[in-house]
Amino acid sequence: MTQLQSILRALKRARMPIATFALVYVVSVSASIIMVHSGNQFAIGVRDGVVSNSQNSPILVAYRGGNRLGAAFLDFASNLFLGAIPQTVGGLGVIFPYPVAAYRGWIGGIVSIDGNHTSRLMNPYRAAYYVSVLILQLIPYSLAGGAGVNLGLAYFRHTLYYESDKWLGIPKEAVFDMLRIYALAVPLFLVASLIEFLA
Repeated sequence: MTQLQSILRALKRARMPIATFALVYVVSVSASIIMVHSGNQFAIGVRDGVVSNSQNSPILVAYRGGNRLGAAFLDFASNLFLGAIPQTVGGLGVIFPYPVAAYRGWIGGIVSIDGNHTSRLMNPYRAAYYVSVLILQLIPYSLAGGAGVNLGLAYFRHTLYYESDKWLGIPKEAVFDMLRIYALAVPLFLVASLIEFLA
């Protein structure tokens, strides 16, 4: 079996957890976009606070200093090591990463308005940039979250294709499936960060 076939098989096995994360992201992003575009002051206030607090982050410091590639790699590392991997580990508890995913999606939606509270979706270029970066980030987040929940489900329930040796109660094949899914998610995170900071 080729590497591509093994990745596709892993995606098929984890398709339901991945799909549920994608649904959570679609709903939470849509809800927050509706909130800020309808003038909801709570959502707008959170948006302003999040953006203000991020101004001194190493990512934006590098970006404002002209190191756009460095900012992209810092963003990639942050998404992978501070976002995706903890979400995957949390998936061992099956339900734990879903509230975090909902919050992440909600934050992704409230920044659909800029500092002047003008919609980024009204300008075709800004809308295309915003939507493409958002989708490119949430796809690998859905993969990482789904891979973690798939591990948790493999631990708690009997599945024919995970009847194999176990590590700490987790079927080894489920762990390998998680790694196969990460083989797809990691480059997608990198592409998303490169587009966000170099486009």
